[in-house]
Amino acid sequence: MTDLLEHPIALDGVGRRFGDVVAVDDVSFAVAEGTIVGLIGPSGSGKTTIIRMLTGALGPTAGLARVLGEDPAHFRAKTRERIGYVPQSFVLYPELTASENVSFVAALFGMGWLARRRRVRETLERLELYDVRGRRASQLSGGMLRRVALATALVHDPDVLFIDEPTAGIDPLLRAKIWDSLRELRDAGRTMLVTTQYVGEAENCDAVALLAHGHLLALDRPEGLRRSVYGGDLVEVRTARSADENVFQGISGVKSVRRRDPRTVHLVVDDAGAATPRIAEALSNDGTSAVSIEPYVPSFDEVFEVLVARDEEQVRAA
Repeated sequence: MTDLLEHPIALDGVGRRFGDVVAVDDVSFAVAEGTIVGLIGPSGSGKTTIIRMLTGALGPTAGLARVLGEDPAHFRAKTRERIGYVPQSFVLYPELTASENVSFVAALFGMGWLARRRRVRETLERLELYDVRGRRASQLSGGMLRRVALATALVHDPDVLFIDEPTAGIDPLLRAKIWDSLRELRDAGRTMLVTTQYVGEAENCDAVALLAHGHLLALDRPEGLRRSVYGGDLVEVRTARSADENVFQGISGVKSVRRRDPRTVHLVVDDAGAATPRIAEALSNDGTSAVSIEPYVPSFDEVFEVLVARDEEQVRAA
C-alpha cells in the first residue's frame, strides 16, 4: 500500500458487499497525478460503487481506499475542497439559470462574490456554456445539463475529479466535446477517475480499468491493453484467393490464426514489422499472394469481450 499512497487516488484490495451480493471484489489500482483513468464496464459492474467509496459516501467492507492520502470516510474539510464530484444523476435547480446553479455551488465552498463571479465565467467559458448562462436549467438540453453539472464540480478549482458517467445518454458529437473538455483539464494538471459504460471511450483515457461483475479484468494504457489481451501485435492479411491456415501457422513469429472470411485472416504475431515479409513470402511459396498485410487495431468492445469470456471461463473452472 505504501506505493499506492503516493498517488492522488488509490485502492488496495477494496471490496464492497450488500448483504449476500458482492458488488466490488478485491479491486486494486492507482491513478497517477495529472492523468485520466477510465473505469469502464457495463451497467452493474461496480463502477458507481467504487466512486461512492472514493468520495466517502460508502465505506468498503474490505481493503483500503485513499484519496489525496486520506481515508474518504474521514476527509478533512481542506481535503474535500480539493475534490470535485459529478454523480451519475446530478440534480440541478430547474428554475435557476446555468450561471446561477454554478454560482450557488461556488458559494457553498465559501467563495466571495467577486471571486465567484470570475470563476463562474471562466468555468462556463471552458465548457462552452457562457452563451447559455442566462437560460434556466429546465430549458437546457441533456448534453448542456451534463456540462453544467461538470461546471459545478470545477468551479472551486479542485485537484482531483470523480466523474460518474459524464456521457450517458448523450449523442456522439456531444460525447466528443465532453471528452475534449476532460483532456484539457488533464493537460492543466487535474487528476480524474471517469466512469463510462461506453467501452469505446477507453481511447480517451491515459489508462483503462476494465470491470465486469465487480472484478477488475485488466488495467493498462489503451495500446498496452490490446497487446496484453491478445499476446502480441495483430495483423490483418487479405489474400488473392483462399489460403490454407497451415500456411500461416508455419510462419516464424505467428502465435495464432483466426479466419474472418475465405480471403481474410487475423494473425497474432510477436512483431508486426518483422512478420510482414515472412507472411508475404510464405503466401508466395504457397502459390497465392497477399492483397494487403496491415496492422489490425481491434475495438475496445472486442477487447472487452475477450476479457469477459476469459473471466467467465475462470469462474466456471474455480
